Amino acid sequence: MRADEGLRDRLIRVGGQLVDHEGPSAISLREIARRAGVSHGAPRRYFPTHLELLSAIARDGYTELTARATAALAETPADPRARLAALARVYFDFAATRSGRYELMFRHDLLESGHLRLRDTSLPLFLLLTDLVAQARPEPEPPAQVVAGALWANLHGIAQLWNWGSLPLATGATDPGALLDATLTAHLGPAA
Repeated sequence: MRADEGLRDRLIRVGGQLVDHEGPSAISLREIARRAGVSHGAPRRYFPTHLELLSAIARDGYTELTARATAALAETPADPRARLAALARVYFDFAATRSGRYELMFRHDLLESGHLRLRDTSLPLFLLLTDLVAQARPEPEPPAQVVAGALWANLHGIAQLWNWGSLPLATGATDPGALLDATLTAHLGPAA
């Protein structure tokens, strides 16, 4: 690995840690440079704009989420519903442990900017979700991608509301498992 590639990766890692602990609004090129131990101008060699750095951190988040999903699915039986439950848990756990990065990953301005083809990085996970929904729910209507979109929106909402403390307060739940199970039932029907 070239020294330049090492510094770029370090800036993304430090930026990711900063966003995970202090939220997306805490991200600045100057603060990342300070925490990475480099001059305040060093990040500009790799990330000419703030948006490009945020996109790189978001892309890193998608890479990590995909790796977590792949590992979980490798250990899950072939049953599509069980695989959807594992994917839902991974998604929720990622949102809980990487809350700042999770928030950053779904910012519309980053997805639309085209930086690092971020949209192309996020779509394979949605396609996996759609494929599993199609396997678990063979009915043609509504189409699998519509059901997958609704399921994803529901999972995203659960994760966000859980992170904010709203769902535990409203439901009294101390573990999100029942909420995730209820979401699968709502979108796929009762388990066989």
